[in-house]
Amino acid sequence: MDLQNTKVAEVQLSYKTTVKASERPQVNTSQEVHRVLESNWNYEIIEFIEEFKIILLNRNNRVLAIVPISVGGTAGTVADPKVIFVSALKCNAASIILVHNHPSGNLKPSNSDIELTKRLKNAGQFLDLPVIEHIILTKDAYFSFADEGLM
Repeated sequence: MDLQNTKVAEVQLSYKTTVKASERPQVNTSQEVHRVLESNWNYEIIEFIEEFKIILLNRNNRVLAIVPISVGGTAGTVADPKVIFVSALKCNAASIILVHNHPSGNLKPSNSDIELTKRLKNAGQFLDLPVIEHIILTKDAYFSFADEGLM
């Protein structure tokens, strides 16, 4: 095989924003995260399907982006760690907030929610990219893993 004429894929990384750094919201509490989510979540379908998103923060806890990770059905969705961390690394994020909704309106985290949070937190520690919060969102309220001592 002639390797000189072998073609391979080229990877390009880019992060584009139209928001000035000074205009990005800063989030230091679960209440502030919830306010950002209220204006950036589609509440028309929050009781219909489950979505998983991440909020990427810079070193000053300013929101770099809200990244949709997956859309599922009425009882779950997939949160692929590779997709989560490649998104965070691509944006040069300093930390990650996990967010998903429960269409049922139940704020209690499931065993799989707790296990996923632990796995992602451990992966983030390895990458020096901490997962600092996990929010479960419903139409009327939210649950904060950090506020409840589960981070």
